[in-house]
Amino acid sequence: MEGHAGSLTATIAIALGAAFVCGLIARRLGLPSIIGYLVAGIVIGPFTPGIAADPNVALELAEVGVALLMFGVGLHFSVRDLISVYRVAVPGAVGQIAAASLLGTIVGLVFGFDLAASLVLGLAVSVGSTVVLLRTLTKRATLGTEPGRVAVGWLIVEDVFTVVALVLLPTLAVVAGVTSGSEPSAAGQGLIDVGVALAKAGLLTALMLVVGARVLPWLLTTVEGEGSRELFTLAVLAASLGVAFAATAIFDVSLALGGFLAGAVLSESRVSEKAAKDIVPLSDVFGVLFFVSVGMLLDPEILLERPFEIVALLAVVVLGKSIAALAIVAALRRPLEIGLTVGAGLAQVGEFSFIVATEARGLGILPSDGLQLVVAVSLLSITLNPAVFAGVTPLRRRIEARPRIARALRAG
Repeated sequence: MEGHAGSLTATIAIALGAAFVCGLIARRLGLPSIIGYLVAGIVIGPFTPGIAADPNVALELAEVGVALLMFGVGLHFSVRDLISVYRVAVPGAVGQIAAASLLGTIVGLVFGFDLAASLVLGLAVSVGSTVVLLRTLTKRATLGTEPGRVAVGWLIVEDVFTVVALVLLPTLAVVAGVTSGSEPSAAGQGLIDVGVALAKAGLLTALMLVVGARVLPWLLTTVEGEGSRELFTLAVLAASLGVAFAATAIFDVSLALGGFLAGAVLSESRVSEKAAKDIVPLSDVFGVLFFVSVGMLLDPEILLERPFEIVALLAVVVLGKSIAALAIVAALRRPLEIGLTVGAGLAQVGEFSFIVATEARGLGILPSDGLQLVVAVSLLSITLNPAVFAGVTPLRRRIEARPRIARALRAG
């Protein structure tokens, strides 16, 4: 039966039904549920025969999941904790993004992409998926530990970097000659746009810390006093998604960053634990939709047409990013466990990579097969990520058993 289900209701029904069936099969086979969700996306995607859900609708639903998930993470972070991890996260994320972008660009050039497309490939694989990281840290009960907080802070810095990258893409398109304009003026405008984007992100953060930190706790505390559970849950949803939407619509930053800031300003209020408990079921459901939407974007033929490119980019993501993160954390003289946890957490790509690659595709910088490469690498890296995390403890023990290596990595 051929068909296309483009409505919101149909997309949710098909996506969740397929995710349930494939997730259950994956569990019965002893595999992570995530693999089942990804396979479900491929099955109901537009590139395979049968009933196809609308990938655009699924991606929008997934964005809601990202915002809710980041709101929940923000609830577990105090501003003091955030400042402390940024001492590692900011230089670490900048250095790791630079290293991964360079490696990805080299891979693109080697396999015949032009310089602009290769730069986009490098940028796309340099940033990790917040959803994947948070689900893994939560499952391993390490979200509240120092390595977990550093890893999350690292991803938040990458989120801000994604905003800057998106601002620069139109300028790159002009310089590359795929759109009209003059190179000098485009470069100058690009710098101005980056400054404006960073100023907006800074203004949003300041407003949330000064105004939001007073208004949101007061609002939820007042609603809690009404004694209605459903009204309190509604208030939590309205606060998280409302701030996330305003962050995107007014300040041009991502839903994820807006959701995180909303949670962070509520973290030290007395209603934070209750708000976190109410948001978990919803973020779990929308998180599943995220993984299904990843699978829906993949054309399975790319796995047969460009296997060497996929393996090379996958090596950049799984090995290159992890090694770069471990080396940077070691250079900053932080414990080995932090370096290994961050390295494992970054050994995947997801939603931010799609945003960069899709925008570049729309501007004519990245060809369609380049976008498919990013999606394929994302699917494979997400599938491998549980195994990468499982290797953290054995690897740490092996390193600690070799004093010379341990000292070099500041693990002693």
